[in-house]
Amino acid sequence: MPAAAPHHSGPSSAPARCDVAVVGGGILGLAVARELTRRKQPPSVCVLEREHRLAAHQSGHSSGVIHAGIYYRPGSLKARLCVQGARELYEYCTRNEIPHERCGKVILATTTRELGQLAELERRGTTNGVRGLRRVAGRELARLEPNACALEGLYSPDTGIVDFAAVAHAYARDIEEAGGTIATGWEISGLDRCARGLRLSCATATVEAGHAIFCAGAWADRLAIASGAGADPRIVPFRGAYLRLRPDRRHLVHALIYPVPDPSLPFLGVHLSRHIDGEVLIGPTALMVGARDAYRLATVRGADLLDTLAWPGTWRMLRRWWRTGATELHHAASRRALVRAAARYVPALRPEDVQPGPTGVRAQALGRDGTLLDDFVFSATERALHVRNAPSPGASASLAIARHVADEARKLFDLAA
Repeated sequence: MPAAAPHHSGPSSAPARCDVAVVGGGILGLAVARELTRRKQPPSVCVLEREHRLAAHQSGHSSGVIHAGIYYRPGSLKARLCVQGARELYEYCTRNEIPHERCGKVILATTTRELGQLAELERRGTTNGVRGLRRVAGRELARLEPNACALEGLYSPDTGIVDFAAVAHAYARDIEEAGGTIATGWEISGLDRCARGLRLSCATATVEAGHAIFCAGAWADRLAIASGAGADPRIVPFRGAYLRLRPDRRHLVHALIYPVPDPSLPFLGVHLSRHIDGEVLIGPTALMVGARDAYRLATVRGADLLDTLAWPGTWRMLRRWWRTGATELHHAASRRALVRAAARYVPALRPEDVQPGPTGVRAQALGRDGTLLDDFVFSATERALHVRNAPSPGASASLAIARHVADEARKLFDLAA
C-alpha cells in the first residue's frame, strides 16, 4: 500500500524564491510540478495551494473514473491527452501500488435515435485510439451488466476506477522526493511583477518566482485576469450531487453504466458508477450555483455570484439551455426524479434503494458567447502559463496534460528540457 500522504505546514513552508511556482494543489497542479522536477535540468519548483490540504476540490470530489477517451472530438487536446494519459495513469498506479481497477464501462442506447449517437461515439473512440471498444447486446450485455436494459451498448474494457485523491498525494510525494516544495494554506492575495519575475503573496508570506504556472481550477479565471489575461472564458460553478445505492442493492451495478450523452453538452448525463471502495453512486446533477465551493446548496458567496451574473455568456447559455436547466433543477430537487432517470437503463432501481451521496463542484469554463467550453484551454501572460479549462477527463489525463504544459512552459520560459 502507498505511504501516508505528506504533511504540509502552510505559508511558512514556501521558499522565498523559486524558478517556477505552480499555483494549485489539485491533481493537475501536482502532476505539472512533478513533471517539472523530473526534467533533465529541473528548475526549483514550489506548489502553492490555497486550502490547508491537497486535492481539496475537484480532485477529491470526482467520480473516480479513469476515462478511456471515447467521447472527445478526434484531433482535440482532450482526445489525444486522455488516451495517452489514461494508459500512463494505469502504469503509474501499478508501480506505486495505488488501488485501481480496469472494471470496464457500458454506454447504453435505449432508443433508436440513440443508436446513431452510439455509432458516432464508437467512431470517435476508435479514431482516438481507444483499445477494445465493441458493440454489445443481448447475452453479452447481460453478462457484463445483468440488470441493465438497452437496445444496444458500447463496451469499453479500458475504462476504470481509482481514488484520484490518492493519486494526487502520490504525485506530491514524488515532488518532495525530487526536492520540490509544497505549501498549503496559501491563498494568493497579491500578484505583481518584480525585477526577477513574479511576486506572489498570501496574507502572511511572499514568494518570488521566475515564472508561474496556474492550475487553479475554479479560480483559474481570476488569477489569469490578475496576471493580465482577458476575461474570456469565465469560470461558472456547477454543483453535482450524487445518490448512493444502499449496500444491499449494490449488486444491481457491476461496474460503470452510462447513458448516451447529449453531444452538444460537456456533461455525460446521469450514470451509475462503482467506486474503488465498493460504493455505487447515481448521478450527478449539474446545477449552476452561487459559489465556487458550493458543496452545500445554501453556500453563496457574493463575489462568485456577481461574477456569474455579470458575465454575458451566462445569460446567453441560459437562453439556449433553459429546458436542460429545468430538468437538472428537477433532478436536484427530487430524489425520485434522479432515480427515474437512471432506471431508464437499470429498471430494477427504486427510490427506496438510495441514500444521500457526496457532492462536487465542477469548474466549467463559459465563453462570452454562451458556449460551454469542452476542450482543454491554455493561455499565456508575461512569465506565466494558465490552465483555463481542464474539466473531466483532466484527472485521467493528468500525466499527459502535465507533459504538455511542461513542454509549453519550456518554450515560453526558456527552461531546460
